[in-house]
Amino acid sequence: MPDPDTVTEQDHVTELYRRLDDARERAVTRLRQAISAPLVDNPQALGEKEANVRFHSERITALDAAEPGLVIGRLDRTEVVQPLYVGRTGLAADDPSGDPALVDWRAPAARPFYTATPFRPDGVARRRHIRTLGRRVTGIDDEVLDLPDGEADGDRTLTGEAALLRALRADRTGRMTDIVRTIQAEQDEIIRSDARGVLVVQGGPGTGKTAVALHRAAYLLYTHRDRLARSGLLVVGPTPTFLRYIADVLPALGETGVLLAGLGQLRPGLDARADEPAEVAEVKGRLEMVQVVAAAVRARQSVPRGVRELVVDGVPVTLRGADVSRVRTAARRASREHNVARVAFARGLVELVVDRYADRIGSDVRGGADLLDDGDRRALRAEVAGEPAVRALVDELWPALTPEQLLEELYASPERLRAATRDWDDATRALLHRPAGSPWTPADVPLLEEADELLGHDDSAERAAEQRRRSRARDEAQQTLDLLYGSRSTDADDDEESEELAAGDLLDAEGLAARAEEADYRTTAERAAADRTWTFGHVVVDEAQELSAMVWRVLARKCPTLSMTVVGDLAQTGSLAGATSWADALTPHARTQWRLAQLTVNYRTPSEIMAVAADVLAAGGSDAVAPRSVRSSGQPPVAERVADAELLTRAVQVTRDLVGQGGTVAVLVPRSRQADAVACLAEALPGVTWGPEADSSAGPVVLLPGQAKGLEFDSVLLVDPQAVLDEGLRGHSDLYVALTRATQRLAVLHPGELPGCLRRLATG
Repeated sequence: MPDPDTVTEQDHVTELYRRLDDARERAVTRLRQAISAPLVDNPQALGEKEANVRFHSERITALDAAEPGLVIGRLDRTEVVQPLYVGRTGLAADDPSGDPALVDWRAPAARPFYTATPFRPDGVARRRHIRTLGRRVTGIDDEVLDLPDGEADGDRTLTGEAALLRALRADRTGRMTDIVRTIQAEQDEIIRSDARGVLVVQGGPGTGKTAVALHRAAYLLYTHRDRLARSGLLVVGPTPTFLRYIADVLPALGETGVLLAGLGQLRPGLDARADEPAEVAEVKGRLEMVQVVAAAVRARQSVPRGVRELVVDGVPVTLRGADVSRVRTAARRASREHNVARVAFARGLVELVVDRYADRIGSDVRGGADLLDDGDRRALRAEVAGEPAVRALVDELWPALTPEQLLEELYASPERLRAATRDWDDATRALLHRPAGSPWTPADVPLLEEADELLGHDDSAERAAEQRRRSRARDEAQQTLDLLYGSRSTDADDDEESEELAAGDLLDAEGLAARAEEADYRTTAERAAADRTWTFGHVVVDEAQELSAMVWRVLARKCPTLSMTVVGDLAQTGSLAGATSWADALTPHARTQWRLAQLTVNYRTPSEIMAVAADVLAAGGSDAVAPRSVRSSGQPPVAERVADAELLTRAVQVTRDLVGQGGTVAVLVPRSRQADAVACLAEALPGVTWGPEADSSAGPVVLLPGQAKGLEFDSVLLVDPQAVLDEGLRGHSDLYVALTRATQRLAVLHPGELPGCLRRLATG
């Protein structure tokens, strides 16, 4: 016989889905009306129509996203008879003066669903978690919070424990899912924190910092909708695999106007994924590279040595280096941007040549005034500016440069590198040298962005072309209106004709031309992705401990308000350019506008595995404390010693066994064994992927420990932990990361003795 409470909730859930369907139908109707609205005759009205279409499109998307798992639960309050239902979106009630039919999980009224405890019930008598499959209620979990005095458990830290543990024990799919049903109090406090300044969320493995950051993004988009809808929100992740892993979370929360980018994709039009030695990336990440790039730019603003002679219209003209140097100084004062100042330099150089030319042909042989008048000089100036020799000299002394050209030529030239790094030692300088045509790496992206800031772009020709295009469009529009006027009917008498509206009565040539302009229906994220100068309203950075000082400089430029959510774990820093202190990493860019929050509870990693990982953390000399695990899997991690020659064969067997137990599987290997492991596993098992593009939703993945950062898997096989320690830039950090990726099962294969920090593992 059905449980009465389940039947009651089913009736209510059915009613809420009916309201969802009605809201979606209204949104679809309004979208159709907006699209089919008559054409407008001015840019402002066109923009309003575009915004209206976008608003209703986004509303439909949000309602569609709310369809699966619409209802999260309900709150029974001590002072209000009517229960309050909490869900993925808000739905209005028939009585606008009361509670909504469904309150959005991000709304202030929903906060007690995540924060109320028996120790502090916040006016909540009972919290009910409602589980659904499609539109059917499959179960409920109740927590009584308003307990008699003395019965509340003040030490209890989990809310919705049954729902939380059920979610944690479920198999992974290879994609992160939202946690709106199971958000905990310490997570909720961070999610709803003030958007101002840089919020740093320090959290160990399994504390849910990535999920918290993404839900905070959804919360801020809900709370500051108008501002962020215009400026956009940027999420920065470490690898393409990581971005694929989190890609479904925000859309599931109804948010699609967010730009996701890896460190190699922060520059529009560039996808920098090439590898380079860690020592090279570390040098490129230093803040002193700002001066190196600036020196490289200034070095391209040169003057001729000694005397340079040009022939203009058959007349030799002599230019001294000191004269050109004065022209260069004036151009530098005209603009700090190289390509913009080039225009001033070219103009000044032409003027200098004209002066010298005039000195040769225009002086009065009797010692009088210059024989060339203003008209003669204007004509001479135009002639000199068109001289190939003059144009070639401008290109030689002050070339137009792209950031890519500047850096490529800098890297390829030991002489240019030496000039830009005068205070460096030869060994460090040599790390930057590489052949022309080498592919771009993620560490190059901040340097290209820095170069772009210094080079600028001379858009005078483009602006002139745009002005000519607009002028032609207005002329064509006027011709159309004239043609329509000349073709009007002449059959009507004078009174009728005076009442008949013609096209020219409704709009002028400017308005008609505006109609011909193509409306920009791209989302905010799409526009931001194509615009290097775009500034975002908020930036979320995951695995932030890996970022170099130069990357932080780029992010501060992309978000001048410094409204950021930065999540990471200093104990997991694996990059030589990464952070060992949040203060050291952020103070140069954010000054005092940053604050620290801590996540202390490990929801993902079973206590059996975390105990082993904590030993590794301590052995590495870290001051960090491993987060406390809230659950036990009942499956202790196992280690097996295997002869080196049999290691990969055994890895295939263990991987096959783990796949058979369900869920996602990762094989983590040191770099020295990666190629062999990939070849062996890919041949033996279907669906194996590897490297930065690995996709665990398709089958087992083979990764280096650093590539697994931020990810989680039901089962993990770690191969050769001693090599992970020996080969890693921060060996204990890499091993700590590898051990803490598993949510259920961990197996370790080792060809020699186990490292001492893994003594807890039972060796088979």
